[in-house]
Amino acid sequence: MNRSIAIFRDVVCGMDVNSDDICLDYQGIQYVFCSNQCLERFQSIPHLYIGYPGSEAPKHAGIEVMKTRTLKLAEPLPQEMTDKVIDYIESMMGIQCVAVDGDRIEITYDLLQATESQIETTIADAGAVLGDDWSERLRRAFVHFMEETQVESLKARPVSRGGHRH
Repeated sequence: MNRSIAIFRDVVCGMDVNSDDICLDYQGIQYVFCSNQCLERFQSIPHLYIGYPGSEAPKHAGIEVMKTRTLKLAEPLPQEMTDKVIDYIESMMGIQCVAVDGDRIEITYDLLQATESQIETTIADAGAVLGDDWSERLRRAFVHFMEETQVESLKARPVSRGGHRH
């Protein structure tokens, strides 16, 4: 007996998904995601990806917000660990480029698909440790705030009956 497989489109990254393993019901509509990363991005600011009636979602308009960030590690990594960290980061959605040089990792990514915070978690999952002095922690906190503010400013806004955005 052949079971037909439904194909879904992840609204965050646009990838076709043939499983509904990672899904979310939002405002009575089921959305399916290719990864927990995309689910987290959607949950943080859904109207960036789905818009409102009469207001196109910025993601559907083809907007990309490319960022290049340099993260400082606690210490330089041996080559085997460097390769592992690069593989982990490159497996994320929205990653354009990763380079490790000594105790620094430079990453270029699309903010609509990944955040520095998610990248930091992925680095930790790979077994690497980020620098933890106060200035580095402060810099990362500032970047997190700036990214959240920038993405919030991009999201679609509801259109009122008079045709004006709120």
